Amino acid sequence: MAKDIDWQNLGFAYVKTDYRFIARWKDGAWDNGELTTDNTLHINEGSTALHYGQQCFEGLKAYRCKDGSINLFRPDENAKRMQKSCDRLLMPQVPTDFFIRACKEVVKANEEWLAPYGTGATLYLRPFIIGVGENIGIKTAPEFIFSIFCIPVGSYFKGGLAPSNFLVSEYDRAAPAGTGAAKVGGNYAASLYPGKLAKSNNFADCIYLDPKTHTKIEEVGSANFFGITADNKFITPYSPSILPSITKYSLLYLAKERLGLEAIEGDVYIDKLDQFTEAGACGTAAVITPIGGIQYGDDFHVFYSETEVGPVTKRLYDELVGIQFGDLEAPEGWIVKVD
Repeated sequence: MAKDIDWQNLGFAYVKTDYRFIARWKDGAWDNGELTTDNTLHINEGSTALHYGQQCFEGLKAYRCKDGSINLFRPDENAKRMQKSCDRLLMPQVPTDFFIRACKEVVKANEEWLAPYGTGATLYLRPFIIGVGENIGIKTAPEFIFSIFCIPVGSYFKGGLAPSNFLVSEYDRAAPAGTGAAKVGGNYAASLYPGKLAKSNNFADCIYLDPKTHTKIEEVGSANFFGITADNKFITPYSPSILPSITKYSLLYLAKERLGLEAIEGDVYIDKLDQFTEAGACGTAAVITPIGGIQYGDDFHVFYSETEVGPVTKRLYDELVGIQFGDLEAPEGWIVKVD
């Protein structure tokens, strides 16, 4: 039985659910982990996560299917990406099977918080790893915590599958050879100020250009960019400082294999937006958010429409969400059942 929640009007905000998973790394190994009702972490004041940003996180969702079963969408890819983030920050990896087991435990323990099928709401999982323990030197932590909590969520951007407008930022999200490809908190802390500037000017968020030349689109706030051309190409940026989005790579596959588009991961120049008839932002939280227009300097470029969703974007959205909720056949290995 699901909780008595206004599922149709859920946003993207923290909600204290019943259980979360927590495991600890000490003396070279992770313990088995456990579920707990305590949503407060107790850590040493010298923890590296607090002083030096030694932490990373992930985001994935659980979906209620029409038959009542529960889907996780490509959790192995989240595990692999977290492992790469850990390598970048000198933290111990969480093995893929351990990661997926923990996700399943959290979903099963909080099943009442998972929306009924047909509401469009999902259960968002937030795995994270932080460096803890007695420390003050700039070095890797002596201990680590791996935890996963979950919250019921609706749309990340207000309005759901409706076009949003974005502002090109003068600020950089990450350095050219920095941590842009790792899902670490510092990248997001750096985005708070430019994001606030964009929203104060009535934009959904800001768009970041490549930090080296400031000529190419990299990310849309905390999501990835894609564009659709008049000659049926699906193009999304490639850069070593872009977070490798699981949703983006899923859409690259679906655009080619299901929609018959030419799928390209390459440069997207900010002064060549005219090539796109449609554009969007994509990510676990955002799913697909159509981009109505982009403000770049004094120029405001409108794609398909500021009020209507483009037909190709809508088809991509329906294909992706249909797979996630179990209504369409998924490519092999994309869905893991919570049983």
